[in-house]
Amino acid sequence: ETTIMARKISYQQAINEALAQEMRRDPSVFIMGEDVAGGAGAPGDNDAWGGVLGVTKGLYHQFPGRVLDTPLSEIGYVGAAVGAATRGVRPVC
Repeated sequence: ETTIMARKISYQQAINEALAQEMRRDPSVFIMGEDVAGGAGAPGDNDAWGGVLGVTKGLYHQFPGRVLDTPLSEIGYVGAAVGAATRGVRPVC
């Protein structure tokens, strides 16, 4: 018999935990986006932003070099993600 322990967490926490789990499981996964690594021109210094909704909060320090802020240019970083994916890494935007 399997027992499942349920807990209530926010949608934000669920996304954060899922990202962390996948990044622990697969070293080719990285995150890129606007303000996901600290934002305001100071990536990771205080981990203040965690992205617009805070879903990457804490991941910058847990996964050094794998959480990257991008310029405010969606087409630019989506293009970079496509290029990265063609080389075998797994970007999350």
